[in-house]
Amino acid sequence: MMRTHGCGELKEPLIGQTVTLCGWLHRRRDHGGLSFFDVRDRSGIAQVVLNAKTNAALHQQAKGFGPEYVLKISGAVQRRPKGTENPKLPSGMVEVAATDLVVLNPAVAPPFEIDDHLDISEDVRMQWRYLDLRRPASQHTLLLRHRIISRIRQALDGLGFIEVETPMLTKSTPEGARDYLVPSRVNPGKFFALPQSPQLFKQLLMVAGLERYFQVARCFRDEDLRADRQPEFTQLDLEMSFVEEDDVFGVIEGLVADVFQDALGITLPTPFPRLSYEEAQRTHHTDKPNLRGEQMPWAFCWVTSFPLFHWNPDTKRWDAEHHPFTAPHPEDLALLSRDPGKVRSRAYDLVLNGVELGSGSIRIHQAPLQQQIFQVLGMSEQTAEERFGFLLQAFAYGAPPHGGFALGLDRLIAMVAKRESIREVIAFPKTQKAACPVTGAPAHASKAQLKELGIALAPESPSA
Repeated sequence: MMRTHGCGELKEPLIGQTVTLCGWLHRRRDHGGLSFFDVRDRSGIAQVVLNAKTNAALHQQAKGFGPEYVLKISGAVQRRPKGTENPKLPSGMVEVAATDLVVLNPAVAPPFEIDDHLDISEDVRMQWRYLDLRRPASQHTLLLRHRIISRIRQALDGLGFIEVETPMLTKSTPEGARDYLVPSRVNPGKFFALPQSPQLFKQLLMVAGLERYFQVARCFRDEDLRADRQPEFTQLDLEMSFVEEDDVFGVIEGLVADVFQDALGITLPTPFPRLSYEEAQRTHHTDKPNLRGEQMPWAFCWVTSFPLFHWNPDTKRWDAEHHPFTAPHPEDLALLSRDPGKVRSRAYDLVLNGVELGSGSIRIHQAPLQQQIFQVLGMSEQTAEERFGFLLQAFAYGAPPHGGFALGLDRLIAMVAKRESIREVIAFPKTQKAACPVTGAPAHASKAQLKELGIALAPESPSA
């Protein structure tokens, strides 16, 4: 390692020891023969003092250094003079008397100061996101994200879940938002789709007998954006065999309670309150009720028994309220053929303070019932076979009863970190126009690339 300690690790027990630090020049203060550098790395900030009396050449060398220079500094740890301590910093009782200094990389002046207390527009911060992420608050948010996801993984491992990765290049099954399509070079005229969720693959894993699956899954949806939406996002995806609703609720409540206890020191009372969709609409006029004030801050609840279908006036047909793989309530099976609008589903949403954090359902696991649902949705037998034949075939080989849940990790972490937008908890988010301000994506493809893929672009429409 090029360094012996992190900047934020310097404490009084190290007084008298020689240390080597590496980091960025955060701030400098010059007082004649003394120069003070605040040097920053991920662990925090250390004060370095350069004394012209003890090392004139080093003091002179450092005069040309500017903000964000990358430095390697060696020297002895010493107690700060009385009255100059900074109790707000973990390393604020000591400083390093520099005896050697190496510039690992100079830096041009950044477009904004790397400081948590400056008012910088989000557009500017996202354009220079790799600089914005140097700010301690931004790094704290990503470290919190890491800690939450690590905690979830540990908890699920202890509950007997197996982490399995599912494909990113899959088949387009348009039943929700628009798919992102990826052309296939080796299969001209055919396209992959990026997954909106691992829904079908996790059901196949239940057919495969894995019984308890989870994944920190990347998902993609081509939809209009807002503060809590991104074209690519992360969800905790899990599925369990031989379960009913209470089993899924118990797992999710335990995970969420663990996260809030670890990250915020808040003890959540479990089980969470449960409201049927009908009750939520009647008493709160929404399917995302805000129960704050009725119980406690940071107020969870389950909303259950959603309608299985809703009528689409544009297409003049029934659409799935959640997705077409959600099981209907057993008491409503007879209504499928004569009054689909009254069929309740075995779907459930987790809501926090009026915001949906995730949703799930008990799934259909029998091919005849799945085919009947497709028929209600106006899907011909041929279309159902083309889109979902592999799933129906898998069910024929003995699918267990199963159910699962998808928890929006970006949204959960934003709420825990008290951030208004999920963009703040994603390392390199897209803008509201689904563009990357750092790299300039999406970008035009070259003619050679398009030719290789067998794609011709339509001429642009003349401007109005």
